Amino acid sequence: MVLDKEIEKKVVDQADIKTIIKRLGKEVSKDYYDKYPILVGLLKGCMPFMGDFIKVLDFHLELGFMDVSSYHGGVQSHIDVRIEKDLSMPVRDRHILIVEDIVDSGRTLHAVIELLKQRGAKSVQVCTLLDKPSGRKIPYSPAYIGKEIPNLFVVGYGLDYQERFRNLPYVGVLKPEVYSEEDRILTNQSDT
Repeated sequence: MVLDKEIEKKVVDQADIKTIIKRLGKEVSKDYYDKYPILVGLLKGCMPFMGDFIKVLDFHLELGFMDVSSYHGGVQSHIDVRIEKDLSMPVRDRHILIVEDIVDSGRTLHAVIELLKQRGAKSVQVCTLLDKPSGRKIPYSPAYIGKEIPNLFVVGYGLDYQERFRNLPYVGVLKPEVYSEEDRILTNQSDT
């Protein structure tokens, strides 16, 4: 594959992703089987994970999407949080499960959780494929964690660098020569 040549090392391979999704699916199905939750995907990174994840869930659910960003193309995080696309359904008295590709600084996620609570959600939890606690700027621990990773800038399986590499079927670290000069100095993934 052409993109493989720009990857220094794999962090989570395809087999690991499948195993993680099955485990998370069992945990979440046990906890939400009678709650009819809204699963909220934060675009765009959630798409591969959410698409595979919902296939292993054994309960009725509703899907919603938000495009919320504080990350604008490089590896540097931005503090401002903008809602580009909001949910199309009310959340009052509903259980919400946010489905994320990675939880890093926690800034965007914190803003979304607070917004959903203000709108009257009965509960708001997070299920993430990857967790990078060493990147936290706001203390938070997701309810469902696929895999904890070290403080690396990763791409693939929805995660991007300048909107590229989302289509890799695994998660990996880019070779240093792929980054722009400015981004080589920075280490933050995003603000989710």
